[in-house]
This record gives sequence, C-alpha cells and structure tokens, in this order.
Amino acid sequence: MEKRIFHNDWQDILGEEFGKPYYTKLREFLKKEYAEQTIYPAMENIWSAFEHTAYRDVKVVILGQDPYHGPDQAHGLSFSVLSGVKHPPSLRNLFKELQEDIGCAQPKDGILTKWADQGVLMMNTVLTVRAGEAHSHRDKGWETLTDEVIRKLSERDEPLIFVLWGRPAQTKKRLIDMDKHDVLEAPHPSPLSAHRGFFGSRPYSKVNSLLQSRGQAPIDFCLD
Repeated sequence: MEKRIFHNDWQDILGEEFGKPYYTKLREFLKKEYAEQTIYPAMENIWSAFEHTAYRDVKVVILGQDPYHGPDQAHGLSFSVLSGVKHPPSLRNLFKELQEDIGCAQPKDGILTKWADQGVLMMNTVLTVRAGEAHSHRDKGWETLTDEVIRKLSERDEPLIFVLWGRPAQTKKRLIDMDKHDVLEAPHPSPLSAHRGFFGSRPYSKVNSLLQSRGQAPIDFCLD
C-alpha cells in the first residue's frame, strides 16, 4: 500500500516515490538521526512547504538548499523562520531587497507562510539537517525526491516561475522546460554573495509582472 505523506494533491503526484528503494533508505537514515541527534526542522514540519502549497496551486517556486541549522529556525519552508526568531542573514537580505524593490516595510517576523499560502512553493533541495552541521544530510536521498518535485512541476501545462538564487539552485535548470516556464536567476542572498548581484535584482516585482502578464493575481509579498 502506498505510504500517505500529504493531505493534498502532492500525494497523487509523489506517492510512488515513497515506495522506492532510495526513499526507504532515506527514511531509515532519518529515523536513526531523529532518535540520536538534534535534527531540524522538527519531524512534523518536514513537509510544511507542500502542505502550505498544493501542487495545483503553485505559481512560483523559490528553491533553497539546506534548512537553517540553528535552534528554532527551520520549519520546513526555504528561507523562512518561525515567529519571534531572529532573522538569519540571508533572510535579512531578502527583506532588504523586498523594501528596495516594492517598498514593503521590514517585517518583524520572518515567517513566510503568507507567501506559501498564495502559491509560492518554498522548497529546500535537502529537507533536513543536523543541528550546527550545514549540509550534513546532503546526498542521503533528499535530492532524488526534490529533483522529482521539480520535474513534476515542469510537466504542468500552466507556466510557472522558478526563482533560482545561487549556483546550486541554478543547476536545477536542467530539470525545467525552459520553453514553457520562466526562470529568474540571481546570486544567493547570503552575505557572501548578495552584493554580487542579488541586491538590485528586483525578484519580487519581476515575479508579479510575469504573473500579471498572464492574467494571474500578483503575490502580496508585504508581511506587516
């Protein structure tokens, strides 16, 4: 019997993956990790991005890499942190560009569920991490699953907007039908690269211009 993970149409899209050998191996690895280590996000939040944004509702995809590996930060949406948590540097830079681009005030909270609930799938390519150990769950099977997510989204008839910040995200272009979908690229918003072209890239206004050109509602990116 197919393992039920999602409470929306992602179950039909991805359900077969959970019976494949790579995912069985990943699941056993995660059981051990969650039992023996501190892992982020909490187990119940691993699939938050998919629960907030059903497959049929996706309009924009913002790809992240690893979840945040500090206490109380990661909750399953790329770049987002839970309410009341100090904004990590990449998120601060996202908000700085948001203010420069479309005039949104700097928000108090760094939780991005408002974007997700409007059709912005905020997915990391690796969905879990050990506390304090960046990339510790890389090459354990997550990339196989999240690559399949990108392929399935690329198969959709309706054009989507893929936002790829930084080289690792941009390697996923090979999975996207570039004739059908729009891709926005810029350096990663981390302090190491934000000044190399992320600042001034105006991703929010570009996303909304593309949506409106298709007759779709723009995303209300302002959080406060």
